[in-house]
Amino acid sequence: MKIICIGRNYAEHIKELQNERPAEPVVFIKPDSAVLPKEQDFYIPDFSKDIHYEVEVLVKIKRVGKHISEKFAPTYYDEIGLGIDFTARDLQSQLKEKGLPWEKAKGFDGAAVIGKWLPKSKFEDLNNLNFKLLKNNEVVQDGNTSFMLWKIDEIIAYVSTFFMLKKGDIIFTGTPAGVGKVSANDYLSGTLEGEELFSLNIK
Repeated sequence: MKIICIGRNYAEHIKELQNERPAEPVVFIKPDSAVLPKEQDFYIPDFSKDIHYEVEVLVKIKRVGKHISEKFAPTYYDEIGLGIDFTARDLQSQLKEKGLPWEKAKGFDGAAVIGKWLPKSKFEDLNNLNFKLLKNNEVVQDGNTSFMLWKIDEIIAYVSTFFMLKKGDIIFTGTPAGVGKVSANDYLSGTLEGEELFSLNIK
C-alpha cells in the first residue's frame, strides 16, 4: 500500500503559504509507515517545532490500474474518507529552500491520519463534499471539494500515468486554507458531511 498525496490543490491554501499556483498537480508519496495506528495519539517528533495539520478528503483504490482514463476513474474506487497530512513545516521550508525533496517533512512516522471509510454511494456529488477540521472543538479548516483545482477523477487519471495504482492505495486529495500548528494537549477531529470520521489527541 502506498499513500499518494496531492499538494496545492486549493487556491486559498496556495495563497496562505505564498506558493506558486501549479500548472499540473503536485504529487508526493508517504510510506506506509507514516500511517498513524488507529486509536493512537499523535506525538510531536523531536526534530520539528512547527508541525501543521492539513485535513484532506481521501480516496481508497480498489483495483489495479495504469493509464486510467478520467471517464473510467470512478470504477477504481468505492470508498471516501478523511484524514490529516501532518507536515513538519519548519523542516519542509528548509528543504524547499535547498531544492531538496520533502519526504522527511511529510513522510515521518505517524504523519498520515486515516479516518473511517464511507461508501461513495452515500454521497450525491463527490465534487460537492463539505468537510471540516476542528481543533479543541473549534473549526480551523472548512473545505468543500468543489474548490479543488483538480477533481478526484482527474487526480486518479493523472497519477496513474506515473504510478501503477494498486488495491489498497490511498490518495490524499489536498488541503483547503486554514492549516496551522498543533501543540501538546490539542484535540483534533474531522467531519465529512457532518459525520465525524476521526479524532485524536496531540502529545
